Amino acid sequence: MTKTPDAPAQPDSIDREGSHRWLLELTQLPTAAGREDRVIAWIERWVSERPSLEIARDGSGNLYIAPREGWGREDGGPLYVTAHLDHPAFVVEAIEGDEINEAGREAILEFRGGVMDAYFEDARVELVRSDESRTPATLIRKLETPEAGAGESQKKAGFKRYRARLDDGETTEGVSVGDVAIWAFPRAEIVDGLLHTNACDDLAAVAAAFSALDATLRAHERGDSVGEMRVLLTRAEEIGFVGAIGACREGMIPSDARLIALENSRSFAESPIGGGPIVRVGDKVSVFDTELTGAVAKRAEQLASSGQHELNVDKTEAPKWKWQRKLMPGGACEASAFCTYGFSATCVCLPLGNYHNMGELDKVQAGVGADGSYDGTARVERETIAIADYDGMVDLLLACAVTLPAASALRDRFEKLYGERAYVLG
Repeated sequence: MTKTPDAPAQPDSIDREGSHRWLLELTQLPTAAGREDRVIAWIERWVSERPSLEIARDGSGNLYIAPREGWGREDGGPLYVTAHLDHPAFVVEAIEGDEINEAGREAILEFRGGVMDAYFEDARVELVRSDESRTPATLIRKLETPEAGAGESQKKAGFKRYRARLDDGETTEGVSVGDVAIWAFPRAEIVDGLLHTNACDDLAAVAAAFSALDATLRAHERGDSVGEMRVLLTRAEEIGFVGAIGACREGMIPSDARLIALENSRSFAESPIGGGPIVRVGDKVSVFDTELTGAVAKRAEQLASSGQHELNVDKTEAPKWKWQRKLMPGGACEASAFCTYGFSATCVCLPLGNYHNMGELDKVQAGVGADGSYDGTARVERETIAIADYDGMVDLLLACAVTLPAASALRDRFEKLYGERAYVLG
């Protein structure tokens, strides 16, 4: 059956089983700003299994995935779904053996991302070798952060540095400078509808992007009415949108592109986990493209009001499709970077628990004194999202691919209102 342009996603368009499998696989991959190799390898395998897709890179190493033979859109410029490939984590800066430190083998780790100092105290980490074997260690001391200056210190200015001591019996053999080190967590799991995993931010969004892209390919191949979707995946977001800025400067994004940046944003009482995906109107540094945000919100409204979204059941029996519209001021988003460089961009995000792996963050923030000390125990935890919110994000992205109002829609609406009612001004 061919969908009309306004039809919601159908159940056979989205591979839920595959989508959840990709979610679990991706969010457990070790990754850090500038060290996104494992995630990139996963993406290359995924794309290689779909001959209709091609992958390209820009000078910053960002990835562009699109159909080899595009089928275009009728309702505006090309649609790009974007997400970033990194997560706050450590990178091995140096290795010190027994001949240097009699207490045992140690490593110096550089942390790339934003996490409060309290969470590093005696924290457990794992150094991940290139062959995927892991060496457990404990952070024992914070080191001086290099000041901005010339040479190497300029490159590393601003990154926190820690000394880590390997567990008894462990060795640095096979560990190399540049390897990723991550918090030591158990395997990911889904419990009572919540995913508990290493790195939802932003690898859950990467999984959602590919789930939606896969659904558009399925729909197109069977002749359904669906617009072309492209995916842009950026690097080094956690240290200041470096990859996204590079993408804006590289010139590979068409000037008329419409970008939906996907994020995982810290959940608050007014933006609860389980409340549905969030159409994010802005962040702590800016507000996003008004017309594009409105167009995405309109598609969310249509999904919610249909009562059926992707379920082929009677409307009275279908669960309500949930979504939220929020500013989400708890952090900054790549949509701000895209808008700053003149692109039309907005954001859809998942409400996130244990933001950046910081457990009980509200309590920790409340307990931090003026001297930076914390009167309790700050523990790193796995990040959490609701599976229903994740599924809702995929639904919404597919709906936007089916049809997305042109960027001029809001202005047209205002012009129509003026034409109909300006007579009262006379």
